[in-house]
Amino acid sequence: MSARDQVFVTAAELARRLDAGEPITLLDVRWSLPQPDGTAAYAAGHLPGAVYVSLDDELTDHSVDGRGRHPLPSGSALQEAARRWGVRTGVPVVVYDDWNRAGSARAWWVLTAAGIADVRILDGGLAAWNGELETGSVTPEPGDIAVAHEDLYAGARSAVTADEAVDSPVLVDARAPERYRGDNEPVDTVAGHIPGAVNVPSTSLLTAGGALLPDADLTDLFSASGVRPGAAVAAYCGSGVTAAVVVAALASVGVDAALFPGSWSQWSAEPGREVARG
Repeated sequence: MSARDQVFVTAAELARRLDAGEPITLLDVRWSLPQPDGTAAYAAGHLPGAVYVSLDDELTDHSVDGRGRHPLPSGSALQEAARRWGVRTGVPVVVYDDWNRAGSARAWWVLTAAGIADVRILDGGLAAWNGELETGSVTPEPGDIAVAHEDLYAGARSAVTADEAVDSPVLVDARAPERYRGDNEPVDTVAGHIPGAVNVPSTSLLTAGGALLPDADLTDLFSASGVRPGAAVAAYCGSGVTAAVVVAALASVGVDAALFPGSWSQWSAEPGREVARG
């Protein structure tokens, strides 16, 4: 299996496996900056059998202070939620969204960081699905999954602190260019970027239709930003959500990158942190 196929699954492959009767847990993780609550969109139409997952309420622990707008949940809280979603040992999971792979990449990162195996992102998201949609909500049979890590900041996926991020040989800022430059900051109180970071917007990794770019194009794009085989790479964004798209894209071409979960929302809130612009 290629590195890409370990992270992403095409809509055609997913449909083939579902038509063959393979058990697959489908998670609908619709979230966007302008519309963080995706419950209404989910109810209006989702993949048959898919369960809605709230990024803000179930893939985030807002009780954690000092770690940005979307702190990682604990392993125990994630396990409880995942069992509620019907996630079972030995059953593959496919996560999808309808906005720039942000919600699904966040779910992929959190689930795999907890040690849950066989989680893939639907390439192209909901727009790539040509099959029927189901309305309403789904309440699955409770799952039995057990997570391997309680602290996802030190889990199965690499995560870096603010100090480690700034010292990373290659630090990727996944935000839009105007936010990276500091021209415009619609969310946080300080505009700019972490000194030394290079800008690779998460949306630049996708085609106009929202699918992941071909491997050769991804490799060229990352290489132009200083990502070389064997180099240590870390990624951040506004609050650790869209940076997961970068981490997933890098994983799809065989590069194991770290995530700075607190991202700019943490960095810009800490007194004394240097800010670069332009």
